[in-house]
Amino acid sequence: MKKIVSLALLGATTSLMAMYAEQASLYKDPRIMGMGGVNVAVGSYSTSVFSNPAGLTNIKKEHGFVVDLLSIGLSGTSQMSDFLNDLDDAGDAEDETAATSDVLKKYSGDHFHTDVSAYMSVSKNSDAFAWSVGLLSAVDVNLMAHGNGSTNAELLETTSRAYGGVVLAVAKPYETKYGQLDVGFGLKYISLTSYEGTLGISELTSDDDEDLGDKLQDKYEKKTTGIGIDLGVVFKPTIPQVSNWHPAIGFSIMNIGSISMDDNYGGQPMTVNLGVSVSPEVRYIDSLVIAMDYVDLFNANKLRIYNLEDPDGTASYTDYDTSSFMKNFRFGVSAGLIDSTYFSSTLNLGLYQGAYTAGLSLDLTILKLNFATYQEEVGDSTSSIEDRRYMAQIAIGW
Repeated sequence: MKKIVSLALLGATTSLMAMYAEQASLYKDPRIMGMGGVNVAVGSYSTSVFSNPAGLTNIKKEHGFVVDLLSIGLSGTSQMSDFLNDLDDAGDAEDETAATSDVLKKYSGDHFHTDVSAYMSVSKNSDAFAWSVGLLSAVDVNLMAHGNGSTNAELLETTSRAYGGVVLAVAKPYETKYGQLDVGFGLKYISLTSYEGTLGISELTSDDDEDLGDKLQDKYEKKTTGIGIDLGVVFKPTIPQVSNWHPAIGFSIMNIGSISMDDNYGGQPMTVNLGVSVSPEVRYIDSLVIAMDYVDLFNANKLRIYNLEDPDGTASYTDYDTSSFMKNFRFGVSAGLIDSTYFSSTLNLGLYQGAYTAGLSLDLTILKLNFATYQEEVGDSTSSIEDRRYMAQIAIGW
């Protein structure tokens, strides 16, 4: 069997079909995803630059320089390893074609996801302003099996990407007679390589000495770069009656200019996002945050339908609206249980695209461990596929 990794990178064959797509994103922090993906009005992390740069003003000033020197995360669908192992086993079978066909039928209609990401950053919040500089690199792999009982209809669909870049952001607080207004500005430069299409059973079982990746890569690989601008505000009103609740309202416009990647899988549309949060003072716990977001207010995210039968062998496409309230709505609760010099822990719970999320974060001096689970709705409301994912991250920082 050819290298399984090449399945995530390439595509060819026939038919008109949907490349089931999730909402566009560049980075998912397990601390935020465990809390339902809510962060427009919350901030507090260097990774807030991916939801609202104004949130940098909520980084704790007493922490001084916040450095994430090494932050590596892995997430994926629980059955991904089973699927790839079955494909590997099929490659060693006496009748490879029949065995591969059986695997595609077994997992037909299932969606598999895995990604590896690293985000290194330096951030600081002072009385004058807050800032952050980060380096992003990631590989994002999505596979979907189709097995309809006919060799010509059995195929493996892939939408995958490898990308990275530089992220800069600054935020400044302003005191008004109505409360504090935090204004943030972000700038991203992203380099993207994407692969999208399908692999027919004949290609999956090819005996050609040429590696499958090398054979198809030149035909289906797309490369691009782009620059995106982010703007955001967080308003913290002064309301004496609820001063102990510390309310906040957030608003952000992300990816102004769409980062010029609309023709590629992994493109980032411009989105308008709203959020509200409260941080009530509760006895016996260090901190409590309750928040809600509604992202992509004008439904810029689209589902892409591909025609893979063009005469020149490339894939044309049509984008259409698949918006729904629950897909854009997010809710989360974060409870900081302990926060000391040498150890801190945070428990996160939430609702993301109509399904529960959960997460746990542990900081042991310079070692940080973050875990989360969430469910991505892949496709639209009429052909939704629920993809439960699990995240783990280890970081060295202070």
